[in-house]
Order: sequence, then structure tokens, then C-alpha cells
Amino acid sequence: MTSLFREWRETPWKLSNNLLRLLVHPWARLLFFMNDIPWRHGWRFYGLPIVQKHRGSVMRFGSGLQLRSTARSNPLGASHPVILCTWRANALLQIGENFAMTGGSIIAAEKIIIGNNVNVGANTIIMDTDFHPLEAEARRLNSAPAKTAPVFIEDDVFIGMHCLILKGVTLGQGSVIGAGSVVTKDVPPYTVVAGNPVRFIGNIF
Repeated sequence: MTSLFREWRETPWKLSNNLLRLLVHPWARLLFFMNDIPWRHGWRFYGLPIVQKHRGSVMRFGSGLQLRSTARSNPLGASHPVILCTWRANALLQIGENFAMTGGSIIAAEKIIIGNNVNVGANTIIMDTDFHPLEAEARRLNSAPAKTAPVFIEDDVFIGMHCLILKGVTLGQGSVIGAGSVVTKDVPPYTVVAGNPVRFIGNIF
């Protein structure tokens, strides 16, 4: 009780977030159950995420999942709830343990695999598809699917806010992606990159 009172006095917004989490969890459990996604230990939801799971696709999440889907849940602000989407049948979205994300979207049309202890800053988008073909005629007639390529994010990666992670890239273990970056190529382990498109900034070790 003393710790709750101290939290209310010093950071009342954190107390309100925890109350929101308690209210949201029953609905989150129902949402994941309806999408045939097993509930894991230590999941925390601040606001209800949006789950769009294509029939025939697979979503798997490890323990310790933390999703912040309301603007009040993080001082950086979420522009919309976290969106988890498998865009096509046979798509795979797999996330390891202790994953945290504020706002933003993850869209898998083919395969996105994220390792353990990955943190994703506010309003970042991770996708393995172009969504639309380059050719104007194909877009008009909807005659060809958009190109896809798997995305792999290894353990201990940190992605800053407002980043765009595009198809076909691998973010190496322990790498750091600076805020506002657009990633179109592989990032080596334990390096810092930033920019549009990203460029090498330095090594962590």
C-alpha cells in the first residue's frame, strides 16, 4: 500500500497506467484467444492492441510481451494502438521473450522473426512487404501481389522511435537503430546506424 501511495504522489500517470492495464487484460485475453494465440506469462498491455490475423497464418509471442497502445501510456506518445498483422495465409509473425513496443505496426506477409529482449520505440513500422507492386498497371488491375522478403531482428536489438524497417533486412544482435531511420539493408551486430537511408554511426564494442 505504501508503494502504491508513493507512486500516486510521485508519478500519478504510472498508477493510472497500471489501473488501465488491469482493466484491459481480460479483453486482451479474449482477443488473443479468438485469434488462436496462446497467452504467455508476464504479458502487459497498456491499452488494447489491434490484431489482424489472416486465416492460415501463424502468430507466436514469447513471455514478457509489453505493448503500449495509448498516448498516455508513454511520454513519447503512441499515434495509434500497436497493430500486429499477418497479411496473407501462411505468413509467420514470431516474437521472442521480453519484447516491448509503443504504438507502431508489425505487418508480415511472408515472415518476420524477432528475437529476445528487443525494444521498439514509439510509432515504428516493421514490414516484410511493399504492399503494392511498382508497376502502375498492376496496381490498377490488382493483378500481381506486392513483393515480399523475410525480416529478421536478432536478440537485444534496440529500435528508436519513428523508424521504418523494410522488407528483406536482418538487424544483427545488439544493434541500435537511431530514431527516424529508414532501414533498407542489413545491419551488422553491435553497431549503431541512423538516417534515411541508414548509415553507419559507430560500434558498440
